[in-house]
Amino acid sequence: MMKENIFLIGFMGAGKSSVARALVEQLHCPLVEMDEQIVKEQGMSINEIFEKYGEDRFREIESQLILALGSRQASVISCGGGVVVRPENTEYMKKSGRIVYLQASPQTVYDRVKNSNDRPILKGHMNVEYIAQLMEKRRALYEAAAELTVVTDGKSTKEIAGEIIGRLEENNEVQL
Repeated sequence: MMKENIFLIGFMGAGKSSVARALVEQLHCPLVEMDEQIVKEQGMSINEIFEKYGEDRFREIESQLILALGSRQASVISCGGGVVVRPENTEYMKKSGRIVYLQASPQTVYDRVKNSNDRPILKGHMNVEYIAQLMEKRRALYEAAAELTVVTDGKSTKEIAGEIIGRLEENNEVQL
C-alpha cells in the first residue's frame, strides 16, 4: 500500500513509462502517464503543442497537471523528461510524493529513442553527443529534485521496480 505518490523523473528514454507500469503491477495502484494525459486533455500531440504554442506553454500545462495530481489517490506518475526545468514542479512533487530519478547513460537513451519521432527536443539532433549535452544541462536539476536515484542501464524494468520498492520499504514509505 502506498502512502503517497511516486513521481518518476529522468531524461527521455530512461525508462519512466516502462518502470511505472512495472511498479503499478506490483503496488496495485493507479498509473498516470503525464504526457498521455496532456495529449488527451489538449486534444493534440506533444509535438503539435510544441509547434503551435511553444515549449513555455507546454511547461505551463505540465505544471497545472502536477498541481492537480497532488490531490489524487496515491499513484505512480511517469513524468515528462523536462518536468524539472520549472522549480515549482519539483516543489509540487515533493509536497505530494516521493521523487525517483531514473538515470541512464546517453548511449542507453539513444538506443531507446533513436527510432522515435515523438521527441520534439531531439528534432534534428538524434545523436549520442547532443543527448549527452542536453542530459548534462538537466542532470543537476534531476539530482536536486530526486529523493532516490536508480541507474537503469542494463537492468530489466522488473529489477528497477523491485529496487525502487525495496528502497521505499526501507523508509516505510510503501508496504506490500
